[in-house]
Amino acid sequence: MTTTDRDRTVLAGARLVLPGGVVDDGRLTVRGDRITAVTSGPTEPGDLDLTGHTVVPGFVDLHVHGGGGASYASGNAEEALLAARTHLHHGTTTTVASTVTGEIDELARQAAVLSELVEDDVLAGIHFEGPFISHNRCGAHRPDLLREPDPALVRKLVDAARGHATMVTLAPELPGGLDSVRMLADLGIIAAVGHTDSDYATTLQAIDAGATVATHLFNAMPAIAHRAPGPIVALLEDERVTVELINDGVHLHPSVLDLAYGTAGPHRVALITDAMAAAGMGDGLYPLGPLQVRVTNGIAMLPDGSSIAGSTLTLDQAFRRALTIGKLTLHQAVQSLSTTPARLLGLDHRTGSLETGKLADLVIVDSESFDLVAVMRHGHWARGADRFRTVRTVRTA
Repeated sequence: MTTTDRDRTVLAGARLVLPGGVVDDGRLTVRGDRITAVTSGPTEPGDLDLTGHTVVPGFVDLHVHGGGGASYASGNAEEALLAARTHLHHGTTTTVASTVTGEIDELARQAAVLSELVEDDVLAGIHFEGPFISHNRCGAHRPDLLREPDPALVRKLVDAARGHATMVTLAPELPGGLDSVRMLADLGIIAAVGHTDSDYATTLQAIDAGATVATHLFNAMPAIAHRAPGPIVALLEDERVTVELINDGVHLHPSVLDLAYGTAGPHRVALITDAMAAAGMGDGLYPLGPLQVRVTNGIAMLPDGSSIAGSTLTLDQAFRRALTIGKLTLHQAVQSLSTTPARLLGLDHRTGSLETGKLADLVIVDSESFDLVAVMRHGHWARGADRFRTVRTVRTA
């Protein structure tokens, strides 16, 4: 066997969810960290037999605060590694780490730690959620630490990330909000509208200024009213905006997800976790930035019960819910969990779909239950490598 043969892995007999549709009896070849061929046909000797399984691109999470008992807002590299590893085991091969409202200098320190993990290819970027958000819609963010989005302060955080700031969530109606949106857009950083008390007209101004994401749409913003449509309608109806949705059965009713998909379509929906430290763990008390959060029956709330405080969701759960409780097809679910967020991040040339030349970021699920079975990131198995048998050579007399 040649070195090339040893470095090659062929996943055969699976259903493949490709950009152009779904292919049965697919064959996907991996060499090194890349997909080198996507074809169809019967299994051959040396292949890994994935009969009864479905292969989809690795999931991309734009908005996640932690997991495995660890928080990205801790400012501790080991905790951040644990959080990233936890979500990787649940299929998230591309992670943008989200912070929580805190003192500006503390957020800058956290950004410096997270930047090193971006440079080590553990994380794909940093998302600052707060402190530039509305007191009226702050949710699980400390009100006393909120700040108006003065462009100089926003720029201070962006600079602390050493070129790895991916997204900033802010309330555009606040003083400096629209100017900060323009500055972020000029810097090539995603300006996201969220935790906002904005009205319809101001939200449209923010979109025209360069805002391109709705942070967990419907949550932490005014509801739709028939004479005051508010930010939700403005964000849903504009083709320039990608809307985040939390599909955990707590943040949104299934009919509301259907409404968002019917209006925006899967090419504009990114399913996120907004997960905090309790993701992958049990009930109990967990940190969320400077706050403590109580998790009961898998639901994260502030101890006084005043607000939901992130989620305990993982993206494999969101994927399964989209197919078993929601009305999405496999292709649509993959768009919202992989292709759309990868495109938003400017990473669609390397991940987000099963195509030759892209990174071998793969999630393998059972074709009937959609339960996660295995995960590969950059050509290396993160879990489940022992779940598949190798097709043996058929000997003839």
